[in-house]
Amino acid sequence: MERGLLWLPLLILFGWLTWAGWNEYQKIEAYRQWAQAFERSKYDIYAVLGQKNLEITWGKPGRDRPRELQTFSLTQVNSIRLFEPQSRQEAAIEFSFLNPEKVVIIPFTEVSLAQEWTEYLENLRNHGQ
Repeated sequence: MERGLLWLPLLILFGWLTWAGWNEYQKIEAYRQWAQAFERSKYDIYAVLGQKNLEITWGKPGRDRPRELQTFSLTQVNSIRLFEPQSRQEAAIEFSFLNPEKVVIIPFTEVSLAQEWTEYLENLRNHGQ
């Protein structure tokens, strides 16, 4: 009986890990199907991002499909800048629009990936107009 009680937390932990892995796999598969419509795309735990021509679509990963999707054109963007919070490893790309009240911030888990996307989108915006 005592051994059974010792193994119970481990069994619960393995069950939770299995569920978490399956959940993440479902999100990646939903992203993979969604991303086929774009020229370039990215997935991480914070956000999905797709670029086709000068259109940017982003949202949050979901099990069935990405959620809370928003789309905007780079022609409407006034500036693109890399935003690196001081306290964490995460980063974000901040889009400021011609309409000064509108700002979009897309989070990234990796600073280097956010830097790469910032440069790419800035170059695309400058040469696409």
